[in-house]
Formats: sequence, C-alpha cells, structure tokens
Amino acid sequence: MHALSVVIPAYNEENGISDIVDRVLSVKEPLAEAGVPEMELIVVDDGSRDRTAEIVAGYPSVRLIRHATNKGYGAALKTGFSNATGNLLAFLDADGTYPPEFFPKLCRVAIEQEADLVIGSRMAGEDSEMPATRRIGNFFFANLISLISNHRISDSSSGMRVLRREVLPALYPLPDGLNFTPVMSTRALHEGLNMVEVPITYSERVGRSKLSVVRDGTRFLNSIIWTAMNYNPVRILGGIGAAAITLAASIAVILVVMRLQGITTLGPWGIFGFFAAGAGLVSGVSVFSLGATFNYLVSLFHKRPIRQGLLGRPVFRTPLEKHFGWVGLLALVGGSLLGVVALILGLTGWDISRLWFWMVSSVMTVLVGLQLVISWFIMQVLAELSQREELVEGDLNGYPTK
Repeated sequence: MHALSVVIPAYNEENGISDIVDRVLSVKEPLAEAGVPEMELIVVDDGSRDRTAEIVAGYPSVRLIRHATNKGYGAALKTGFSNATGNLLAFLDADGTYPPEFFPKLCRVAIEQEADLVIGSRMAGEDSEMPATRRIGNFFFANLISLISNHRISDSSSGMRVLRREVLPALYPLPDGLNFTPVMSTRALHEGLNMVEVPITYSERVGRSKLSVVRDGTRFLNSIIWTAMNYNPVRILGGIGAAAITLAASIAVILVVMRLQGITTLGPWGIFGFFAAGAGLVSGVSVFSLGATFNYLVSLFHKRPIRQGLLGRPVFRTPLEKHFGWVGLLALVGGSLLGVVALILGLTGWDISRLWFWMVSSVMTVLVGLQLVISWFIMQVLAELSQREELVEGDLNGYPTK
C-alpha cells in the first residue's frame, strides 16, 4: 500500500499558504483512486517572520515543523523528508504556482511506470504563466543538464515532484538553497534513476518572488557543473579540451598551407594566430587528459565502471584515452625529429626566418606528446587500482578446476 507525504517549504507566505494547504488536502480522494490511499501534509515553516506558522497551526490535519531561523528552501525540504512517513515523497511551493491537483497523475506514473522520480514539467506542453526571463533560464539549464548527462530533460528546476523514499541516498547530498531542484535533476540522471516528466500547468505566484535571476542563476550554473563533475568530468573538461584542439588544428592547417605556398613572413595577425594555435593545442590536450584522468578517480570513489567517451559511451571501439600512450610517443618522436631537422638546416645556412616556425612547432608537439604519455601512465595506474578488489577476489577464489 502506497502512502504519500507532501512537503511544503514556506517562508513568509501568509498571503497564500491557506489556499495551497486547502488545495493539497482536497486531492486525498483523487489520490486514493490513483492507488495512494494515505496522504500526509507537512508544512516546514523556514523561520518566517509573518503569520505563516500561525495560519498552518490552525489546520489540525497538517503537521507543522518550524525552523528557528531561515535555513533555505532545500534545507526545509530535507527537514520535511526526514520527518515524513510515506513511501512516496512529494513537494511543491507554497506560493500557489504549482497545481497540487496533478499529484494523483504524478503518483500514478510513479506506480505504473515504476519511476524513481516524477517531475511536473512546466515546459512540456501544458498552459504555463512562467515569466519570460525564467522560461529562458529554465530552457538554458534544462539543455545544459541534457548535454552533460546525455539524457533529455525539459524542466530542470521544477518545484513539484514525486519520488520514492528509497532513492534519497542516491540523490543526497543536496544543497540547502534554491538550487536544490537542478542538483536533484543532475544527480538523478547521473545515478541512472528512472526519471519521468509529466506536463503540468503553472500559474503566477502569490506575492513577490524570492528568486534572483542573476544570483540564483549563477548558483544554478555552478551547482549543475560541479555536480556533473562528480560523475563524468570528461563530459565537461573533454568537451572544452576538444573545442580548443579543434580551433588550434584549424589555425594550424591554415598556417601550414601558407607556409607550403612559400609565405615565410607573417604579419601581426599571423603571429598571433600561430601562438594562439600552439597555446590552444597544449591547453586543449591538457584539459582533455585532465578530464579523462578525473573519470578514473571518480570511478575509484563511486566503485563503478569508468565512464568513457564524451557522449557517455565510447566514441571509438577502444576508448580514446587508451590511445594516449602511443599517440604521445609518436608526438614526442615526431616533434623531436622536426626540431633536429630544423637545427640541421639552420647549421647549413638556412635563414632563421624560414625555420623559427618549425622550431616552435617542434616544441609544442613535444610538450603535447609528453602530456599524453604522462596522462596515459596515470590512467594505467588508476585503472589497475579500480580493478584491484575484483582481481583480489579472483585470486582468493582460485581458478575453476573443471
């Protein structure tokens, strides 16, 4: 038998709290029809300085929990979860923007589709009165999470959700602030939870919004990126590195073609382009290899298989970082030979203006090769450490005798 605990975090919401409480209490019968015969409503007063707590206390069937001081939106939700008794947990805002009438639909999806997390999406087709700035921000963050997790999501920060109690350990730790919901979405996708979005309506809030577009938008961005870095660093760092390498390679091709055509003198833009290409190549390879190395460290921490590939799966038949060793050695040898040839030509009388380009290219190539070889060695050690427990267990159990 399923029981639903609905948590409402409230901070100075005296103008709208009674309306949302009444609306939540009115969905008990539809919830029972959806397969959830029991429901409790918990309001966490997050240090309000108005009559919010007094109003909620007037409802005998509502559990009121009070924070002595304002601890934050996420902190209030976590307090509610820790005091809830239902096997299904739900939450929505106290400002009347989210429709509690959709809870039966969300619960039905959670039960019938065995979803771990059901999100009421404001961006998936139902009528929405979301302000334009918030809609744009939500579109950006939803697509950012979709990109770095390789799973499509339309509403990353919806404040109306239903989740199974048993998935909380996989979602925690979660922040105390308004960035609670985008971090939850990011963790859920990276943890491989079954997450389903259900279209809901969205209304203008009662009272003034507590969300700051710039401050909270920056916090959302930082939280999403750092949370994703805890699971698949190469998805972000590898993408940045690959972009830098691509730009450097494009500039290098242009410069080499110019050089082969006999253009030996470069103007200010040409010189700038050459050094930009060199810096982009070295830094791009460094950042890319850093991301791949971090993935091995993350694998050790989570005790999970190493995530490989920028797309969350191997891009090549053999993961790209497995080629770092021989590619690095090739770059070391090639760069060294290029430098030796340039030196010999200089000693035989070639003008330095014709050779500096190749000498600097030699140095850049050697540095890139050295970075790749070092990264390959580090990842080899980390890969062996990640397999240690499995190998020890195999040695202790011995080989099959038949």
